[in-house]
Amino acid sequence: MSAAPAAKAPKVLTEQERAHAQELLKRARAAMDAIAGNDQASVDRLCRAIGWAGGNLTTATRLANMSVDESGMGGREPTRRAKVQGVLRDALRQKSVGIIEEIPEKGIVKYAKPAGVIASLVPVTSPYVTPITTAIYAVKCANAVIFSPHPASRRTTAETIRVMRAALKQAGAPEDLVQCAENPSIPLANEIMRVCDLTVATGGPAMVKAAYSSGKPAYGVGAGNATMVIDATADVAEAARNSAISKTNDFGSGCSADGNLVIDASIYDAMLARLQAEGGYLVNAAEKAKLQAAYWDADGVRTADTIARSAEVVAAKAGIALPAGKTFFLVEETNIGKEHHFSREKLGVVMGLFKAHGFDDALEKVRRIYATGGRGHSCGIYSFSDENINRLALMAPVSRIMVRQVQSRANAGNFNNGMPMTSSMGCGIWGGNITNENISLKHYMNVTWVSRPIPEDRPSEAELFGEFYNTATF
Repeated sequence: MSAAPAAKAPKVLTEQERAHAQELLKRARAAMDAIAGNDQASVDRLCRAIGWAGGNLTTATRLANMSVDESGMGGREPTRRAKVQGVLRDALRQKSVGIIEEIPEKGIVKYAKPAGVIASLVPVTSPYVTPITTAIYAVKCANAVIFSPHPASRRTTAETIRVMRAALKQAGAPEDLVQCAENPSIPLANEIMRVCDLTVATGGPAMVKAAYSSGKPAYGVGAGNATMVIDATADVAEAARNSAISKTNDFGSGCSADGNLVIDASIYDAMLARLQAEGGYLVNAAEKAKLQAAYWDADGVRTADTIARSAEVVAAKAGIALPAGKTFFLVEETNIGKEHHFSREKLGVVMGLFKAHGFDDALEKVRRIYATGGRGHSCGIYSFSDENINRLALMAPVSRIMVRQVQSRANAGNFNNGMPMTSSMGCGIWGGNITNENISLKHYMNVTWVSRPIPEDRPSEAELFGEFYNTATF
């Protein structure tokens, strides 16, 4: 019997990496000092420079292709550049220098201050858009930011930072407002988080856990498992079209992409037919087993080479003959739980379908799905019943619910909803995060509250205690 392979020794921080982190920090603080005192127009100008540098169609297309060539994940169309435009829009419409808000009736005036040097952990699934949007919010608040790329997409992220640095230099600002760690590693990322003032971590659970363990304030995200409820009042054509768009956008790389559809039995067949017309391929029992084996290993771990890959790539690995024109997989499922993989987060072009017998049953299936995974992130609903929308909102353990929208685009803000534009979404206490909000401009600044005296606002004891006033004491 051969001996078991020796366990790999954990990587430790080298002195070279420690020195590199300190050098990045030193340069970042010097860059912040150089723009300290800049007025609102000046920092807004820098945000525009950064946004254009990485978000113009030519550069975004080049970076999107570079990302696919490097990691194999995602699509070559630069659809996510819309997120750059949205974040820039939101940033430009808000104040981040000096007085940012006055509430005269409360005697309150709020002043913005920089958060400091920000550590940004960049996910492999968004190696160029996340750095651009993070840099816009950071520089808007006169911060500097140090990016730690994912090793599998480090060249794309490094090129994105190079482009932004060139734009800052051309605009007469210090390039070191944005920097990128060289030769990324887990120990180096941990050290950068330790020495910086704030961490914004966009990525998997391990990354977020590391951010919260750094000893510094951090904003992280939680795992997704976006589940859509399609009730009896839904517009089936709209729901199917939007779900197909959400599932195929960037090959389902985002946590917000439709993972599960809970469909009312009265419209189930019609919805299934429309999904197939929109490019969905309904797998049979044998193909379902093959797809599961391709998507998860024997230990139930998602296989890296199927994450954010096209349906053709997944089909080839699974040994499924995929008909022409089919862009995502439909898997009918009745079981829910960690051992039933198709009820879990997929991060790809596979969609689980669940039949609900009435809205009460739909809510119960939603509850069980989120007990399996994805608590805190998001879900959606296709319904014209305010009562049903309200019932879902009251019970679903998620931070955001999109109504009749393309989930993968809407969660992080879209031009047709009021959600703050972002590349990072807090998942609240459910997801082990400190906020339920979309991570946006206000999370990149310190705020000083100045309070002036106002006329006394003190209700009587009778008003405060109501029916219990002057009753028995204990």
